[in-house]
Amino acid sequence: MDLRRDHAGGGRLLDRRRGAQRRRAELRHAGGVSETELIVVGCGTVVPEADRAASSYWVSSSGTGSAGHTHILFDCGPGALQALARLGLPWEEITDLAITHFHADHVGALPGLFFALRHGLRRPRSQPLRVWGPAGTREFFEKLAGACGDFVLDPGFPVLIEEVSPGAARALSGGRRLEAHKTPHTRESVAWRLEGGALSFGYTGDSGPSRALGSFMRGVSVLVCECSLHDSQATDNHLSPARVAELAAAARPRLLVLTHIYPHFRTEHNVARLVAEAGYAENVCIAREGLRVSLTNR
Repeated sequence: MDLRRDHAGGGRLLDRRRGAQRRRAELRHAGGVSETELIVVGCGTVVPEADRAASSYWVSSSGTGSAGHTHILFDCGPGALQALARLGLPWEEITDLAITHFHADHVGALPGLFFALRHGLRRPRSQPLRVWGPAGTREFFEKLAGACGDFVLDPGFPVLIEEVSPGAARALSGGRRLEAHKTPHTRESVAWRLEGGALSFGYTGDSGPSRALGSFMRGVSVLVCECSLHDSQATDNHLSPARVAELAAAARPRLLVLTHIYPHFRTEHNVARLVAEAGYAENVCIAREGLRVSLTNR
């Protein structure tokens, strides 16, 4: 079954229930202009749930020449590895890892990922893995290696760790650009914006209310935005529908994907409707494992 829904001026939502082998084939370039997709790997919270991993998002683009394949994983929360396998995504070919902050529901699967990259590959890998993160990322990986093993820093190929300060941007392969922005969640937490040609994607990570964040995300094609709690439970380090509506009104994405919704909130309320009632009634959907969104404007 292949359900497609076009959003005016925005990304194409794809819900494809296919086998893992066919999914992998779709992610590999077959010539011509490349297709760039966001695939929701995990959209949960710190609360374990049977049908969703914690925060993890895959942006895949295939190209030719120097552009090559780019597979970027934004955060890697508990359950992400199993979800990557269920979705048939080529986890062993990951090129970039972008971390928003160090809470366990966003980085809990990292030891398993690096252990799999060290011992689970059928063929040796030489391509470096680039790790992008906020201040403290290098120290975090060093402590992770001290606790779990040297494979975290030496999985058999180079791991290139670079800390990106808020307001700074880094060049990725294929002419893509990754920029960080401070979020009010933890001391180090950042949001990410990815640009490149027709591609424009934003991910808030975890964040409290921030007008500056809305401005930072202005004009992205797709914005993945946390919406943790009901307005009656609003905090200064997470977003609720009213605050999401304010942020989205400033950003004006072509598609807003709500994620990181605590299960009691998601099951008791229509979260997208609450965002609409709070003032943002444009293209909105709720993240779920396997949700695929085209990031290639046509």
